Amino acid sequence: MNETPSANRVHIAFFGRRNAGKSSLVNAVTGQNLAVVSEIKGTTTDPVYKAMELLPLGPVVMIDTPGFDDEGELGELRVNRAKQVLNKTDAAVLVLDGSLPSADTLSSAEAELTGLFAAKGIPYIAVLNKCELSNQNMPGMAYENEILPVSAKTGFNINLLKEKIAVLSLAEEPAQRLVADLIQSGDLVILVIPIDKAAPKGRLILPQQQMIRDILEAGGAALAVKESELALTLDATGKKPALVITDSQVFAQVSAIVPDEIPLTSFSILFARYKGFLQTAVRSAAALDTLRENDKILVCEGCTHHRQCDDIGTVKIPKMIKKHTGKDFEFSFCTAGDFPQDLTSYALIIHCGACMLNEREMRYRRLLAEEQKIPFTNYGITIAHMAGILERSMEIFKAERGLKQE
Repeated sequence: MNETPSANRVHIAFFGRRNAGKSSLVNAVTGQNLAVVSEIKGTTTDPVYKAMELLPLGPVVMIDTPGFDDEGELGELRVNRAKQVLNKTDAAVLVLDGSLPSADTLSSAEAELTGLFAAKGIPYIAVLNKCELSNQNMPGMAYENEILPVSAKTGFNINLLKEKIAVLSLAEEPAQRLVADLIQSGDLVILVIPIDKAAPKGRLILPQQQMIRDILEAGGAALAVKESELALTLDATGKKPALVITDSQVFAQVSAIVPDEIPLTSFSILFARYKGFLQTAVRSAAALDTLRENDKILVCEGCTHHRQCDDIGTVKIPKMIKKHTGKDFEFSFCTAGDFPQDLTSYALIIHCGACMLNEREMRYRRLLAEEQKIPFTNYGITIAHMAGILERSMEIFKAERGLKQE
């Protein structure tokens, strides 16, 4: 379970006022001294993440957040960090401070939080921490949810809280499969994986690992080759592949090798489907051909990594776009959690495959772009569009999902 990628874990975040005991409660639930605990208000200045296994739910990420009532210029920045966590939260714990005489009424920060939970469709449970210090009449408290008294100090109801979190999270819709639902047991799937200067030394990158695992779980056979060995491999296998999945950077080269009767798509396209924005990404790719000279394009990475001299996001894709359109554009780049809220200055957003981001955060980014009427696509779909092979790359989805090219 410790090897489960963060993007595939249920994200459970603890929110509340400063000194409500969020950090102590996270430590109690995880069974570790994960978060720094202090009597001083505002000790938690940045979100703290901890991966663990929560039965019967499975692998999760527990997130401790800064106090939602923080004050001043720095306090506002900390509250904004907490708000950013909401965009990836699958289930929330609202932590109320039982030591306060006003614990039976919502503070403005707590009222804002419950409103945000509702607006974003985040299921939550409210808990009264430090219940050993509370004299509140629980049934009269002004909350929609039942309040669970807990104590991080004594351990009271911590196991019950974990059970309730698991039940809350299990109510979420089952996850989309990467590729397993597109193949059958015994199928051969060929994965085309370039080994160039950008490839990490001695290992496969996360999307490749996840794809292989999903194929194996479906009872298929995963055969990984470099693009230079693809033609020889197709001749030598003696079995027609059910599907070829390629790295987007060699899309055009692979398409020229793979016969038309063999379905072909890319890791990036499958991840767009997995994260729930495939249709949006396909529609938005066409916007590339209508851009004007000097329009702004935002290129987004879901993680932070050391960039090589031929990095796909910052170097290769801008070069491909200039060659395809014959125009000069202004490119901006963002990584990890730095996705801007104001997108109105951009004519197009091109995102990575988002293997490090969960489906809820990708939904937030897609909807934010949609609200501001900014086309939102990804690396692989952009490259397939420019290479003239997007329609072919989508064929495997049309019969099963009713997806139509627009």
